[in-house]
Amino acid sequence: MRPSFGARPTKDGVSFRLWAPAARRVDLLLDRRHAMQRRQDGWFVAEIAGLSSGSKYKFRIDDDIDVPDPASAFQPDDVFGPSEVIDHDAFVWRARDWRGRPWEETVLIETHVGTFTSEGSYRAMIDKLDHLAATGINALELMPLADFAGRRGWGYDGVLWYAPDSAYGRPEDLKTLIDEAHLRGLMVFLDVVYNHFGPEGNYLGRYAPTFFTDAHTPWGSAIDYRVPQVRAFAVENALSWLGDYRFDGLRLDAANHIMAVPGEQSMLQDLSVATGELAKATGRHIHLVLENGDNRASLLDAAQDPPNGKYRGQWNDDYHHVWHVMLTGEHAGYYGDYQTPRMDLARALASGFVYQGEISEFWGKKPRGEPSGQLPPATFVNFLQNHDQIGNRPLGERLESLASPQQIEAALAVTLLAPMVPMLFQGEEWGSTVPFPFFCDFQGELADAVRKGRKREYAWAYEKYGDEVPDPLDPTTLQSAVLDWTGRTPQQEARLTLVRELLGVRRKQIVPRLKGASFGDAEAADNGLVTAHWRMGDGTTLRLVANLSDHEITSSVSAGTPIWGGGAGERLTPWSVVWRLGG
Repeated sequence: MRPSFGARPTKDGVSFRLWAPAARRVDLLLDRRHAMQRRQDGWFVAEIAGLSSGSKYKFRIDDDIDVPDPASAFQPDDVFGPSEVIDHDAFVWRARDWRGRPWEETVLIETHVGTFTSEGSYRAMIDKLDHLAATGINALELMPLADFAGRRGWGYDGVLWYAPDSAYGRPEDLKTLIDEAHLRGLMVFLDVVYNHFGPEGNYLGRYAPTFFTDAHTPWGSAIDYRVPQVRAFAVENALSWLGDYRFDGLRLDAANHIMAVPGEQSMLQDLSVATGELAKATGRHIHLVLENGDNRASLLDAAQDPPNGKYRGQWNDDYHHVWHVMLTGEHAGYYGDYQTPRMDLARALASGFVYQGEISEFWGKKPRGEPSGQLPPATFVNFLQNHDQIGNRPLGERLESLASPQQIEAALAVTLLAPMVPMLFQGEEWGSTVPFPFFCDFQGELADAVRKGRKREYAWAYEKYGDEVPDPLDPTTLQSAVLDWTGRTPQQEARLTLVRELLGVRRKQIVPRLKGASFGDAEAADNGLVTAHWRMGDGTTLRLVANLSDHEITSSVSAGTPIWGGGAGERLTPWSVVWRLGG
């Protein structure tokens, strides 16, 4: 499908297209001004013969303001500079036969390019791919790359969706990272943000105000996906990441803040259908994952292959929250909805979400979620940590600073062997204690607003910790989050060995049986014993017996052959986990 937006090389030069329905005149700025032709529905077009890739350009709107291309493929000088023409077809892929992996095989690790290595670049990540493969991780997930203002950020304030941020390298560097990952058998996922644009560097409201509605998300104006061109902008962006860059999947941020029209097919469905068509045309496994606080099970279907309107999986915040409450005793904010964490864990193990229509105090004392037990267990992406749950803490500290190694290792033994898709956060595989605080690189009034907002939101923390709370605008805050790959302690080496062993068992015993698996049942006893079982795709039963308490207990569950931990039916030491298969 030929893209509607942006600049694309042709056999004779370069074609430029801009949707600017509120503009009276648009000029293309190259070595000189070129008047663009206005077509129907607000499109402006120009065909420039003899122009090559690498050329820099801007658009001038109504002789008033010069702006970058909203569909820019690259911004070498950040969001305020000129856009660069990129010929995506010129890159020579080495892993030409790569078709991806089935979803059931997925073991994810979430990463931030700028802090994953000391260099903070796409190319520097290549040196760590062998480590991921040796650990048993086969899917690298990158936090958002869409170009954002400044040189530091999490990526959720992107304003130029098609342009990978130049702070980390050029487009061909990103493609080389993905190609090298594929050569090692690793999938690569990308986090994308379709619910809002960042606060700095977005000019769409000037020449395409119908991009937005009067409604607001927590981060800015809501995007109006009722407008066909707006919907196409997002869908074509997804196809660009999946096609031009060969990402194996996308994770859509905060999908509950993507506006939908009751009774009409949503942008989410259109994106899934278009992705499915790409998968069929190329013979690739392509996976779409949601973050969705509404727990809408009706949007999900891990078994739908290729996608055809639904999504392969969803980040399961419920699962994280019950573990966090159990291990830390914290009950502030959304953790207050999980007052019985072991019972809530049993519900998550038995049917996916904890909230499946129950009243949530935190979510406005309203029903939250839909029944999810009919879905395949692999629909749910389970994790103990991610960028949000670490970085939205005032000090950005990890679980390692909040719970005992014994507790964390029990949680890992449950998470990495359960028939849901597991996800780690960068460095979690060896128990890194490097924090991951929030950081950004805004200037002037916007920077002041960010500081004031953080101080309002975390007033208690500033009162308690004072200057220990990191300033998100200070460059040293990002530096504090850079992983240390050189100084693992003996305890961290032991943790890495544990994770590798757990993922080895998963690869041999769990993954071959996941296709066709279904939820069973789970129970939590007052003494801390949690048991669960699932019917696997080959007809066997997978059983979990876990002592999630600080004292010894006895379990009578002994069916099946142990694949991890000691035998059940005897006294279980504190925070011990047993997995059995067969009976």
